[in-house]
Amino acid sequence: MLAVLVSIVSLGIVAQQCQAIVIYTGWERHALVGSDIRLSCSFFSWRWTSEDVTFSWTYRPDGSRDSISIFHYTGGEAYLDNKGPFKDRLEFVGNPGRRDGSILIKNLDFNDNGTFTCDAKNPPDIVGRPSSVRLLVFEKVPIQAGVITGAIIGVVLGLLVLVVVIYYLMRFLVARRVFSLNVSKHGKKKKEGSQQRQLWTPPPLTCYPLP
Repeated sequence: MLAVLVSIVSLGIVAQQCQAIVIYTGWERHALVGSDIRLSCSFFSWRWTSEDVTFSWTYRPDGSRDSISIFHYTGGEAYLDNKGPFKDRLEFVGNPGRRDGSILIKNLDFNDNGTFTCDAKNPPDIVGRPSSVRLLVFEKVPIQAGVITGAIIGVVLGLLVLVVVIYYLMRFLVARRVFSLNVSKHGKKKKEGSQQRQLWTPPPLTCYPLP
């Protein structure tokens, strides 16, 4: 029983000393050849931002199983890739004090297509799952499915509104026409009755002498 209590207390102490950290990046980014792109990375931690906070970025090209390290921030210093595919094209644009470990990749090329993974540590919060964002470089940025779907929905709604407006306009015109015909018929009957009263004259009176 004592051993169980000791284990529980030990687990509680460890849990307080080392809590989970949640890392956030985008899911997918699109960019044009020759342009620059910012890849964002931030994290959530119950602890205050530590002076020993670290950020690490790795890159795995499309079609490859291996990842390479391209950036590391630790001890207040940023270490950039100076030999790999992003030599002289990578810049640290984050703010570690605000839990921002973003990087900027310049002059994009088709060969830059791949998955970028960010990992962050905020001691004593060091347990967390790295977050990944996929970069797709195009000659022309394609129209996303959401934009097409939104446009289709907008056109359909516009047509429905137009149909409703036409329907009520037709009802109004028909009702107005019926009302005009009824007024016309009523006025015609009234006029005919007046003319008949004017044409009718009483018979003349005949006087006969008394015997």
